[in-house]
Amino acid sequence: MPIKINTSLTPKLLKPQIKHIFELSAPKLISIENTWDPNNGAPVFTVNGKYSSCQWTEWTHGFQYGSLLLQYEVTGDDFFLKSAIDNILARMTNYITHMGVHDHGFNIISTFGNLRRIILNKKLQQQESLLPVCELALKVSGAVQATRWTTIENNLGYIYSFNGPHSLFIDTIRTLRSLGMAHLLGHVLKCEHDSEVSLLERLIKHLITTAKYSVFYGDNRDIYDFYGRVAHESIFNINDGKYRGPSTQQGFSPYSTWMRGLAWAICGFAEELEFLDYLPENVFPEKFTKKNVLDIIIKANQATADFYLKNCCTCGIVYWDSHAPNLYRLGPDYLNQPANPYNDWEPVDSSAAAIAAQGLFRLGNFLLKKSQTNLGQSYKQAALTIFSNLSNEPYLSINPNHQGLLLHSVYHRPKGWDHISEHQKIPNNESSMWGDYHLRELAILILSEAEEKPYPTFFV
Repeated sequence: MPIKINTSLTPKLLKPQIKHIFELSAPKLISIENTWDPNNGAPVFTVNGKYSSCQWTEWTHGFQYGSLLLQYEVTGDDFFLKSAIDNILARMTNYITHMGVHDHGFNIISTFGNLRRIILNKKLQQQESLLPVCELALKVSGAVQATRWTTIENNLGYIYSFNGPHSLFIDTIRTLRSLGMAHLLGHVLKCEHDSEVSLLERLIKHLITTAKYSVFYGDNRDIYDFYGRVAHESIFNINDGKYRGPSTQQGFSPYSTWMRGLAWAICGFAEELEFLDYLPENVFPEKFTKKNVLDIIIKANQATADFYLKNCCTCGIVYWDSHAPNLYRLGPDYLNQPANPYNDWEPVDSSAAAIAAQGLFRLGNFLLKKSQTNLGQSYKQAALTIFSNLSNEPYLSINPNHQGLLLHSVYHRPKGWDHISEHQKIPNNESSMWGDYHLRELAILILSEAEEKPYPTFFV
């Protein structure tokens, strides 16, 4: 395991670093609020330290406004709460009924979901009138997302990506939160003749399909079947529902692992473990017992977590793809040293590390709860190690003129969308909305344990 886990770290010891993150975060968020023109769409990544848009889909607004909520949650500064609420109500309502995307979890859970959670946890009486608004948004979003459905063989199926009904993305594992939240609020998807579709059943089927086809377990499905490898995209024949093979949009190859896709899987599986474990046995759909579903998800979560920890550098940070074509130029022992964001050949992706660390922390806590002490603590300490390294230079942006918080994030390497600065040969020194958001979210998760406050989940 290349990562060098710091076994002495505890959430309480990391409180000064968490405080520093949110001290740096405040003026950056204010700068974005003061300078960003909503007519340009959603801010996506920085170019020379200033946020810019990239017209693909508007999937990052949720991280923009969700970050304002997270800043308020830690600091109690009403400016961030008011700014978040104003922006969410003015700019996110159209997204609630967006039929053309697979990422409602990113946009709606990060905004209406976080707002609901904060109002309830902090008992914000002045904002209680917004609870019905948040809950209606969450119900509708979950049902709308569940309509993007492809049925496959063996009574399974998945929420299909914006590529079309044949396409299952690994990213979508985190959109399942929308279905889960809508289910908890008592919602169903209504179809022809008033038939009802269980949102929980679709959530479970998508989880099982992803675990079965998008995650590899060393079972010789192909000659690159490494334990824990993840396919960004899985392709199905929609005529007969049969699996055809792996693909990718943002990775190097269908047979390598795009590391942010892997991170989405680690985090998404862990969140759904917490959610499904919370539910009573009697709400599980027929043919899907709670134990069997949990066993499938635990297997997938541990496989993806182990792949990450085996394919990261000693600091816990990863390069953007497990088999990026120029990694060999870094030398045969590049994993046995800290990641180098300033190398000449392949970029690191700090956002993948922030997302994966949250998943490792949640998976660790889940296993500790199940009395798997050694394994659970190992994952948890790995998460704390990664966070500690991300919350220091060269990853934490201490430059007050840089709008980003987490440096060395990469968006779409194959398309060449990421900015390359003068005198550099690869993308570095830039930030992304999802990287910044997930560093804040990870910090709050660790802080909640350090201060013995309610453990943040999307559903409670």
